[in-house]
Formats: sequence, C-alpha cells, structure tokens
Amino acid sequence: MVSVSLCMIVKNEEDVLERCLKSAADLVDEIIIVDTGSTDHTAEIAARFTSQVFNFPWQDDFSAARNESFSHASMDYCMWLDADDLLLEEDRAALLALKETLDPDVSVVMAPYHTGFDESGRVTFSYYRERLMKNRAGMRWVGAVHEAVTPIGKILYADFAVTHRKAHPADPDRNLRIYQSQLREGKNLEPRQQFYYGRELYYHRRWEEALEVFERFLAEGNGWVENNIDACCHCAYCHEKLGRSAEVLPALFRAFVYDRPRAEVCCEIGRWFFQQERYDQAVYWYALALTCVRDDRRGGFVLPDCYGYLPCIQMCVCYSRLGDRKRAETFNELAALYKPDSPAVLQNRAFFGALQEQTA
Repeated sequence: MVSVSLCMIVKNEEDVLERCLKSAADLVDEIIIVDTGSTDHTAEIAARFTSQVFNFPWQDDFSAARNESFSHASMDYCMWLDADDLLLEEDRAALLALKETLDPDVSVVMAPYHTGFDESGRVTFSYYRERLMKNRAGMRWVGAVHEAVTPIGKILYADFAVTHRKAHPADPDRNLRIYQSQLREGKNLEPRQQFYYGRELYYHRRWEEALEVFERFLAEGNGWVENNIDACCHCAYCHEKLGRSAEVLPALFRAFVYDRPRAEVCCEIGRWFFQQERYDQAVYWYALALTCVRDDRRGGFVLPDCYGYLPCIQMCVCYSRLGDRKRAETFNELAALYKPDSPAVLQNRAFFGALQEQTA
C-alpha cells in the first residue's frame, strides 16, 4: 500500500477545519498543515490532528504556500485539500481502496472535485483536479491564484471525489486584488492566469474589461482547449450583460472552432433562442445537447444538468409554448428521470393535470 501525506494551507478556518480533517485523517499517513496567518483557533484545531503545523507568511501567492506544504511531506504521495473540503463516506471507501491498489508508477491521480449542488444535494458543477501527486517527482504548483500543477508521467483517473462545501464566503475581492497587483508590478499573466483574470473581472461585473481580457486570451492562441471554450461562453455572457444581444450567438458558435459541441454550450445557445421566443430553434439546440457525450476526464468544467435534465425541462417548456402538449408532457417526464423531485417537474405535472381536467 502506498503512503500519503495530506498537505493543507489554512487561514482562519476554525469553522470547517475539524470537519475536513475528521473526514480524511484516518485515510492518510501524515498530515501537514501550513498556516498562513490565522488569528482564530485554526492552529489549535490542527494541532489535535497533527504535530506538523507550520507557520508561513502569506505572500499573495497560493502556489508558494502549496509548495511550502508539499516541502514538508515525507510519504510516497502528496494529497491536497482545502479546509472547506471533505470526503463523503463513499469517497472515503474509494480512496482507501485506491491506496491499497495504486500502482507506484502512477505520478498523478486525478479526481473529481464537486463544487456546486442543487437543493437536494445533487452535484451541479464538477471538474477533475490533480489530487494526489508523487512526492519528490519534480512537480510544483504554479500560479498566484487558481494555482495548478502540470501533471507529468503516468496519470490515473480515480473514482473518489472531493466535496467542496463552504461554510462562509471568502474575500470576494482577494483574487482580483492579487491579479491587479501582479499587473501593476509589470508581470505578464501566463494563459491560464489570463483566463482566470478574465473570470474575476466578470464576477466583479466589469464586463467590458473582462471581454477585452477574454478576447486577447483567445487571440493569442495559447490557451488550453477547455479554457478556450469557456472563454467563448464568457465573451457571450459579457455581450449579454452589455446589452449586445446580436453578439451573443457568434461568441457561442466560436466555441465549436476548438472542439466538438459540449452540452453546456448547446444549452446556452438554446437559452438564447428561447429568450428570443424562437422555440423551434431552441428545441434544436436542446435536443443536440442530449446527444452530447459527457466526458468529465477532458478536464473542463462540467454542468451535469446540461447532459439530461436541463435540455428536457426546457424542451417541455418550448413544446408547451408551441402548443404541442403531448411532447411537452413527454419531455417533462424525461426530465423527471433525472430529477424526480424537481420543483419544475412537479409544477409542470400539476399544470398539465389541470389542463386535462379542463378538457375532460
């Protein structure tokens, strides 16, 4: 069985750290905690689980802190978690099984990261992240914000997932502040960081600036395919926010230059036609979304609802608006196969039932 060092960076995480460590402590062989300046009881909580708690001055650089945590690891693999992450019971079992069977030739283990959920707790946003990395193999974190490791060697895609559940919002301005500080210092953002800088500008409702960053990112042609596709979508979002409806579709169609259609993009195109009350065209794109094969291992952001529930529930509405009640009911029931307790599904059933009574 391989050994694993759990490596974490923390700051003022007293409300979530114990939850995280309880979910993982008995699965790992060593716990490394790097505290970047807590003023609450974070360090005391960490000390209940490990004697290896280190102080590291915050440098507005997440990769520097991550690399510091990895530098103290002594086991075969380094595994990272954030304080507001946890391992659910089924994922704990899967991780333990992985430890028992992992080929030591594997350099990086990729695992799903579940970060968005609906009212019933189903995953609505997910993507793969590098989760375990072979210790002392030459891999390092890069990027002051949205830091990442470039995998080398043999890569394994694992079944266990990490669940991200925030207990409180983070500083909403922190990432943008770090990026702008870097730019003031004359630093050039590499493509991945440029992409995320554009997203931060978008989150801050600075849509003209975000659009400029995304357009430059795409024009330079050095981005990863999944970031390129996402950037096209964000260009469309920016145009929409700026009231430039005619520019939205061309921005979305541009995503097809980079790879085959993603259900997420098809649903956005369907939404545009739906908003224009062009329901026949909307149905076409929602139907196309249903043909798209979900492939989480491509590494991009995945919205699971786009691969079933969302196209079906939207096609229900479209066909209802087109006066085709039979098809509308059919697609509502198809949506129910994905989310039986969906409020929209239940509301539609009640609506169709009332219509049936009126015509009986």
